[in-house]
Amino acid sequence: MSSSGGPAFALSCPLPLTGSERVLLGHGSGGKMTAELIARYVLPAFGNPYLDRLDDQAVVEIGGQRLAFTTDSFVVRPLFFPGGDIGTLAVNGTVNDLAMAGARPLYLSAGLILEEGLRLDDLGAILESMRAACQRAGVLLVTGDTKVVNKGSGDQCFINTTGIGVVEHSRLLSADQARPGDRVVLSGNIGDHGMAVMSRREGLEFDTVIESDTAPLHGLVASMLEGGSELRCLRDPTRGGLASTLNELALASGVGLEIEETRIAVRPAVHAACELLGLDPLYVANEGKLVAIVGESSAEAVVGRMRRHPLGVDAAVIGVVTEQHPKMVVMRTRIGGTRVVDLHPGEILPRIC
Repeated sequence: MSSSGGPAFALSCPLPLTGSERVLLGHGSGGKMTAELIARYVLPAFGNPYLDRLDDQAVVEIGGQRLAFTTDSFVVRPLFFPGGDIGTLAVNGTVNDLAMAGARPLYLSAGLILEEGLRLDDLGAILESMRAACQRAGVLLVTGDTKVVNKGSGDQCFINTTGIGVVEHSRLLSADQARPGDRVVLSGNIGDHGMAVMSRREGLEFDTVIESDTAPLHGLVASMLEGGSELRCLRDPTRGGLASTLNELALASGVGLEIEETRIAVRPAVHAACELLGLDPLYVANEGKLVAIVGESSAEAVVGRMRRHPLGVDAAVIGVVTEQHPKMVVMRTRIGGTRVVDLHPGEILPRIC
């Protein structure tokens, strides 16, 4: 229950409406409906070797230099939440998409879509958060655009950020590089961001404040790249959470993934919030965690280097890549059984990032 005595959250059906001729919330979930939207409309219109990889960014070569290029839009509600706000999220999210190619982020742009009536103090706070996040990540925001829409048309503030980074290694880090025998590595606890936003949105109070994990991950990735480690792929499990990211990797590489539930860390407060709301932490968004596919011989060394970085102290091997059940993710549960971890069919937590 909320502090007002009403329902803790509004119920809505997350399942897709088959045969719909209109865009639904589920199309933005990062799950099955998103994948279908991209496959049916986006790839036929723009398909090319860069886009077809469906990575978090494109790595292109210009003048002999490999550059990573990415863009993202942020529509989170509420704008401010424990551990961050839409401005912090916009910078870190784009930096992290570059980092998943092993790139060193350099420059960002920002497009602001502001709704008439937004408090200027709130806009100032968002921009200050963006400035501080850029400083922490070591990037410059060098260009941008501002548009204002009529009251009721924009929900206060939307932000689009585009980023460019330099790839200073020769490796191909992509979702289709997983091989049987590789290990699945997770950098830490899951579900913090989604539950931080949800708890603030719904007025939920817990004994421990749940804070977003939003953070720039390129420093952690740089430590993982040291020593010639066999890194195959890096992904940050944002929309759709860990479950969606693992499914994307299994589908792209045509392999099976077997993970262990006991190795996936969830903070007690996050676990309690998920139980209260009837949610599975595997599908809850993260903004400061990464998943890596690493060659078997390098996995323990990579985890060791991750644990020496502040953003990887809880890193662990959570599973293995297998030839069995290709394009599927299977989890061994705490009680010794197994379950298929599928892409979610619709939207679980809308407006979370």
